[in-house]
Amino acid sequence: MKNICSVSEVKLSYKSKLKASERPKVTHSESVYKLLLNCFESDTIEFREYFKVLLLNRSNQVLGVFNVSEGGISETVVDIRLIMQSAILSNASGIILCHNHPSGNLTASRPDEIITNNIKKACDIMGISLLDHIIVTSESYYSFADNGKL
Repeated sequence: MKNICSVSEVKLSYKSKLKASERPKVTHSESVYKLLLNCFESDTIEFREYFKVLLLNRSNQVLGVFNVSEGGISETVVDIRLIMQSAILSNASGIILCHNHPSGNLTASRPDEIITNNIKKACDIMGISLLDHIIVTSESYYSFADNGKL
């Protein structure tokens, strides 16, 4: 009797919609904030928490934004494997983490610091630079890098 085994095919792909020359380049936290603010819906940024990852090439040009999760009013689930998967699939050299605080409070919470440190460890293992973690509100932002927390 033959033992026939069927398995699913896994296809990994990344398709850019922009030419390399058209990709925006980020140079500092304010440019990241302005770019990311456009990635949040203005009518929900103060209603629900979102976690996103900005994927960058070696020249800090934006390859894309990956929406990691959407949560409630005070938290959202962050799966490190999904973040690393998006970075690998897009061939990113660096990433910038981003989430919003619907309350408008720009203070980084202890869970924010813990997840940032855990993602940094994963990035270090994979040879991907964690350049920043930006907390956004509709009016301003907080940068982990600018505040020496990376």
